[in-house]
Amino acid sequence: MTSTVPALGTRTAEGSALQAVLLDMDGTLVDTEGFWWDVEVEVFASLGHTLDESWRHVVVGGPMTRSAGFLIEATGADITLAELTVLLNNGFEERIGRTLPLMPGAARLLAELYEYEIPTALVSASHRRIIDRVLTSLGAHHFALTVAGDEVPRTKPHPDPYLVAAAGLGAEPARCAVIEDTATGVAAAEAAGCHVVAVPSVAPIAPATRRTVVTSLEDIDLTFLHGLIAAP
Repeated sequence: MTSTVPALGTRTAEGSALQAVLLDMDGTLVDTEGFWWDVEVEVFASLGHTLDESWRHVVVGGPMTRSAGFLIEATGADITLAELTVLLNNGFEERIGRTLPLMPGAARLLAELYEYEIPTALVSASHRRIIDRVLTSLGAHHFALTVAGDEVPRTKPHPDPYLVAAAGLGAEPARCAVIEDTATGVAAAEAAGCHVVAVPSVAPIAPATRRTVVTSLEDIDLTFLHGLIAAP
């Protein structure tokens, strides 16, 4: 976990209930959910196995241990979880080294949060080595804190990553807005007590209490985020 100490007394947050914004990475800020599936397909092909397209919805958004473990069990591949994790991370890192497309609206939203000094954290199930590579494109200065999936005892769908992020920013979870793209990430944020904005990538997500669903980051700005959090 990397961190700087933010100030919660921000210019636009004065008198507002919003204390911090916590963002997922893959499929939310960077268009990489498809990259993970492509790498999984390639790695298992090299092991002599073909992945069923329907499995994509099972593994999307989850921690490496869950997705890789599921694929090993589903295919019967002769490989350990530790060995597969290395292959998947290597393949993904090589792929993002070639291209790393940002989701529409990501650069504008990050710039707005930074300009108005909103405490912001990147919270991902990806490992630290992957997050650090992606940060070179997203701009590490946009985040006061980053939390990687291999730095918490339990990653998404457990609430731990978002609880760690909120605590690290000195914010109450109920006064944090989380932006996520998968049901797994939404479950983690809601279990932590945060208000969630879902921007579905691979699979649909239905609206619910304390959950707002939009079609794109283009629909989200600071005024929108302030409006999500009821006054304490």
